[in-house]
Amino acid sequence: MTKQGTAQMSLDDDFDRPFEDVEPLQWGALRELCNASSEYFASHQDENSIRIRAALTAILDHLVQLQPLYKEISRIAPMFDLDAQTPGNGYRSFLVLIDKCIIHSRLICHQIYCQKDSIFFRKSYYMREVEACSQLLASLCTCLEHLQTLYSWSEHLSDGKPSLFIGDNHNPHEILNKVDSINQYCFYGRCLGFQFHDSLKPILKTIMVCMATFSEAFYANGTLLARCANSVKYMLDPEVRARRIVDVSQRADISFCQAFWFLNEADLARRLPAITAPSLAINQIISIPPEELTLLTLSGSTVSIPIPSSHVGKKPIHVRLFSSKRRLGMLSFLSLNSLQLSKNYCETSVSLLCSTCFSQVGSGGVAGELHGLSNELIIHCHGGGFVAQTSLSHETYLRDWAINLGIPILSIDYSLAPEAPFPRALEEVLYAYAWSLNHASTLLGSTAQKIVFAGDSAGANLNLGVTLKCLQLNIRKPDGIFMAYTPVLVDFVLSPSRLLCLTDPLLPMGFLLRCLKAYAAECSKSESESFAEVSESDLIALALSPNGDETNDAHKLASLPSDSTLNSVTLTEVDVCDNFHFTSLYFLNILSNVTGTEHLQDEAKSQEYVNKFFDLYRNCGKTNASTHVGNGTINTGNNVSKNDKSWSFFGWSLSGRHRESRELDIENVKSPMEEFIFTVPRDPYLSPYLAADHLLAQLPPVKMLTLELDPCLDDSVMFARKLRSLGVLVTLDILPGLPHGFLNLTPVSKEASEGSDLCVKRLQELLAS
Repeated sequence: MTKQGTAQMSLDDDFDRPFEDVEPLQWGALRELCNASSEYFASHQDENSIRIRAALTAILDHLVQLQPLYKEISRIAPMFDLDAQTPGNGYRSFLVLIDKCIIHSRLICHQIYCQKDSIFFRKSYYMREVEACSQLLASLCTCLEHLQTLYSWSEHLSDGKPSLFIGDNHNPHEILNKVDSINQYCFYGRCLGFQFHDSLKPILKTIMVCMATFSEAFYANGTLLARCANSVKYMLDPEVRARRIVDVSQRADISFCQAFWFLNEADLARRLPAITAPSLAINQIISIPPEELTLLTLSGSTVSIPIPSSHVGKKPIHVRLFSSKRRLGMLSFLSLNSLQLSKNYCETSVSLLCSTCFSQVGSGGVAGELHGLSNELIIHCHGGGFVAQTSLSHETYLRDWAINLGIPILSIDYSLAPEAPFPRALEEVLYAYAWSLNHASTLLGSTAQKIVFAGDSAGANLNLGVTLKCLQLNIRKPDGIFMAYTPVLVDFVLSPSRLLCLTDPLLPMGFLLRCLKAYAAECSKSESESFAEVSESDLIALALSPNGDETNDAHKLASLPSDSTLNSVTLTEVDVCDNFHFTSLYFLNILSNVTGTEHLQDEAKSQEYVNKFFDLYRNCGKTNASTHVGNGTINTGNNVSKNDKSWSFFGWSLSGRHRESRELDIENVKSPMEEFIFTVPRDPYLSPYLAADHLLAQLPPVKMLTLELDPCLDDSVMFARKLRSLGVLVTLDILPGLPHGFLNLTPVSKEASEGSDLCVKRLQELLAS
């Protein structure tokens, strides 16, 4: 093959036809390149040349082995599509992986063929690259063999199509126990991100280097010097990085997943939205107290909404209001003079008053054009595997949504597992939704004539569960639901797309299973440890304490502290401190007059509380682990004295002080899958796919967006098929080349930003319907 002929072969040749008598062009191009290069290196006897030729020969052998498997999967994949206009399911996804692997391998082989005679040819580098390609093809070939097994287990449903979910007749461990035979290292080394858009590959590599490096800080294996040396290797050596990532994904506990996923709320990451996205008129936390709440039912009677109390007791629920416009009735528009300090307003807790006062101290009063009430409201729930992240983590795209839609968005910061497993988050989202119905026009700037639920991943699952609760309670349901890459069957059930976790850099199999175990498998624990009902004085104490008490243990990271409403102003400038001190005294005195609480009338006690507020903000940047919200900061890690001169990078203390020691057991010979033998309740509020047909038939219009390489793809396809068969208006978009959680990557990827724009379009359609 000539260089010119090879170069003219397009890397974008399409694979949209199955094998017939002629294989796809890229297969033939790769085969010719392998044969040509193998012939060239046959006369070279150095080690690198021998290994290059062996890898090229292995690629040719894998192509022969893959061809019948690829042809068989191509034949059966269309059976599982939603319809002819929406091709997509886990079987097709693995065909895409094969296609992308062949394109990537062809590119490497083309570079070898074109540069083999150059004096700058890096033989050892390309030897490792082509070996990685051969290992990648071998692993994908094994995956296709497992897909054949899954297909043989599939059962036909009432719509006449086979199910993507494997039934109870087969144990998923039969496949999962064979996972160890798949070389997962090849997906995290030199071929990392081969299946995604080019714009995402650098950021994915950065994230993987950060994960490996962060694991060195989180797990204290070896000496500090050795861990530093390993971290340098992760940047320079793809094979070392891949081994570490696989070890971490298989053996790290849920606390590591939480800590790593919370890194996107670190100081630098939280500043990114402010730099890359336009500013919002309103970006404010509201704390909802656990008090009695009633709603009108559709039949005209009243129903009491249960106060969330499972697992962690009664405590405030935090929500964040986003709006590109200041509107009548919005919390930040209200002034102290216009607040009606009645019992109703008093019960919204100290934090509500605090938020109003601080926003005016920090901004010098309400500014900007004032708009009337919006007729629409979006209720948003964030993703994070039920165990991590907050509305702040998702601010990167929520800012854009608020600006492009021009309507208020209320994002709910529900409690996180494993401290608060199912059904705690569901209880809180239902309660926050009911609260928003009662306060839309008085605090949220909306008449709520039309309400749309929006969420990604775990958040969208919660939105579905709340909608089913609305049907059960006979209260108003949302007017539409938007779902992005959502798990609707939260159970230990296999499907073809869930095997994509073996290849996914952001959602590895071990992480997925640990999130499932933390949220669902722990929900049967005794709830006898739930707290007693919170008094008004307790609420005040909660608002004044970083985590509701005097301790800030590391495990509290999973739950937002109850003082997170205190975010409307940064108090780092000295000239603001006096105003802060005066305003704190002012609203505390107002509250004491309204509630008649004796201890707040005590000036000394008031001064003590004010000092606690002041110290909280003054020391906000001096914690080991902190969550930054708005312009303020919430402590989520161990307290650090303001006089502590220690400095750390990724948690490595250079002051000689050591935190609790953890070690990653990489020598454990036990199969990682053995620890994932647990039972998940078949609860429709946990897994909406299991809900009764008569309930699902009452769902409002649903618009779903998923990804052809997403482990939750089959969930979306199966749910869309089920809803369509029940007469629910449903649409399904399947985007190529993007990973699970892509919405958080919109600032660094054009394709991710375009995907976010499509989300906005679907939300507009729901609002207009």
